[in-house]
Amino acid sequence: MFFDGAKPFVIAGPCSAETREQVLETAAGLQGLPVRLFRAGVWKPRTRPGHFEGRGIPALEWLQEVKRQFGLPVSVEIAEPAHAEAALAHGIDVVWIGARTTVNPFQVQLLADALRGTGIPVMVKNPVTPDIELWIGAIERLQKAGITEIAAVHRGFTSYGSASGYRNPPNWMIPIELKRRRPDLPLFCDPSHISGDRKRVAETAQKAMDMKFDGLMIETHPNPEVALSDAAQQISPATLKLLLDNLTIRTEFSPNLSGMAQLDHYRQSIDNLDAELIDILALRIRLSEEIGLMKKEHNLTVYQPGRWREIVENCRNRAAAKHLSPDFVVALFEKIHDEGVRIQLSLFEGAEKEIIH
Repeated sequence: MFFDGAKPFVIAGPCSAETREQVLETAAGLQGLPVRLFRAGVWKPRTRPGHFEGRGIPALEWLQEVKRQFGLPVSVEIAEPAHAEAALAHGIDVVWIGARTTVNPFQVQLLADALRGTGIPVMVKNPVTPDIELWIGAIERLQKAGITEIAAVHRGFTSYGSASGYRNPPNWMIPIELKRRRPDLPLFCDPSHISGDRKRVAETAQKAMDMKFDGLMIETHPNPEVALSDAAQQISPATLKLLLDNLTIRTEFSPNLSGMAQLDHYRQSIDNLDAELIDILALRIRLSEEIGLMKKEHNLTVYQPGRWREIVENCRNRAAAKHLSPDFVVALFEKIHDEGVRIQLSLFEGAEKEIIH
């Protein structure tokens, strides 16, 4: 399933299977596109009660119709053994384990036991927390249960008060590290959940392709604005076609590439990392602003030498451990610290400012 055919391996379909008509209309809209797997949420693990939680087993019958009418393999999320049993009974081709489930080893083990001996392919989304060991642990539990076709899905990580502009900040280094440790696993990206905004789905998908992901899982709805779940991040089949038509698939890096191609590869990698650095700096500045407001409220000084000495020592130690020049790293953090002090002082305008040097 995951290892044959051209890349990227494209998975598309609605966040939730809402009605039979909506499911079939979505599948019809995907005809002619290089979509290899149809996805739809049947059981929706909502953060708070009272929201749409899926249609359950009746929706599995709609997915059976998708298979019959359009010849598309179908996939659903499972979160408990009863889901696995129902999916298998209705001929679902692939199942995935969601981020809220991956974070719980007990629940993953129950699912692994429920799927033991079935041979069904399984996709494993990263846990909501940025913990690569939990992610790998979930994959290993499935492998020990005899599941041989497994793909990892990067959907970003929950972050309280993120200033990065993402719904679930991608923290790209974690899936990259997963790929380094487990090069045998297909690695897919879910730009819908990472971005949380249909306007950013294409850019996030392109970044994943630039970092050599193997596939994409994109939420697609015939009328995204009125979707019953995650309306803001879903795109229409027409928009998906535009995204795929404009997606640049770069060749795998090889020592045989020309010097200019090698240079382009390195520059693209640096651009991706620079974008992540800026996102992290934006979050750090926002936190600095919050600290400045607290200092003003409690009549504390902006500049606190003890805290700065602690930061410098930590930077030097971390730099040395990563084989970086401690002087270079400290100089960089001096610039960042100076900007934080400047912003905090601006919050003190109109009040006394006490700065200890």
